[in-house]
Amino acid sequence: MVVHRPQGTPLTTAQRLVVHRCRALPHLLDPLEAELTVSSAVADLRPDEEFWAGLIEHAVSLPSRRNHALLRVLAAVLTGRPREWAANAVTPAGPALTVGGAWICDRSIDAGYLALICTYTFATAEHAMVFLIDELSGGEVRTAFVTRDVTTARTRLSDQGPLTPIGAEAAHWLLAKSYDRLDRNTDAVLDGEVRRTRLLASRRIALAFG
Repeated sequence: MVVHRPQGTPLTTAQRLVVHRCRALPHLLDPLEAELTVSSAVADLRPDEEFWAGLIEHAVSLPSRRNHALLRVLAAVLTGRPREWAANAVTPAGPALTVGGAWICDRSIDAGYLALICTYTFATAEHAMVFLIDELSGGEVRTAFVTRDVTTARTRLSDQGPLTPIGAEAAHWLLAKSYDRLDRNTDAVLDGEVRRTRLLASRRIALAFG
């Protein structure tokens, strides 16, 4: 592990809170629900590599059913070095996630926003993430949510304007840029669902780029 902490370093208050919020993970069989549990657990925090390093080292050093479940979800949902650290300790939670189709509703000229719907699949279980990108604020993500009812989500989005197919890589490039702008805007007021689904969005952006 690249980020080193003295052996036996206790968890911070925020890290202990995340562990507590993830206590139901061993009982969750739905991979999407497990992802949302972890992502929701850090929604009001700003976890960095040091945060994840401490959490992962704690879970590895204290084997338990709960910590094993937490590590497996972290190995699946995190990106970059934290994902590698967790994956070195356990097999990532399955089933594998795949990227599906994506569509864009461009209302940037008349309404000042772009809407994206991107689909994904765990085995045969499909879900979608819907994003609203605010062009008036410089292209930042303003809304993001997850739905299992892909058909209804597409129908409701098409009511706002024509839906145009867009390549998965192009769609996630737009999202990567939008989240990057959001991260750099320290004064941004984030929608609760944007925070709650942030880890999911990051994982899917990384997956789309292989």
